[in-house]
Amino acid sequence: MIETQQSVVADCYAGNTAAAIGHHMGTTSSLRIDDELYDAAKVAGFAASRSAAQQIAHWALIGREMELSHRVPARDIADVLAGKARYDDLTPHRQAVVRAEWTEQIESVTESLDFESEFTAEGRSYVESDEHGNVE
Repeated sequence: MIETQQSVVADCYAGNTAAAIGHHMGTTSSLRIDDELYDAAKVAGFAASRSAAQQIAHWALIGREMELSHRVPARDIADVLAGKARYDDLTPHRQAVVRAEWTEQIESVTESLDFESEFTAEGRSYVESDEHGNVE
């Protein structure tokens, strides 16, 4: 028994987990997500008897399958994102894909903004407000 366990540990460390235990084990990784997404995952997960982490993994799998699916033509989505087609002409399923892409693009641009450094470099003064619009 000990030899088997040692073999499994050695295979796991060698990256051969599937061979060691006969199937694929998931990996554990840290991932930062928006509080709103986490809260939504807790609610949806509870309804489906999943943890928030399991619900997010479930959603990720669905998203991956949607991207790989031929039911959501990449050209249609790309045309809307490029302004060549109307969002309202898409099916609800395709609209969901476009919204997810827009959200990702907006978050990417927002995260790259650094107005404090930009204004400081230009010698401009500025103020900030909190999420309720109160000046800090």
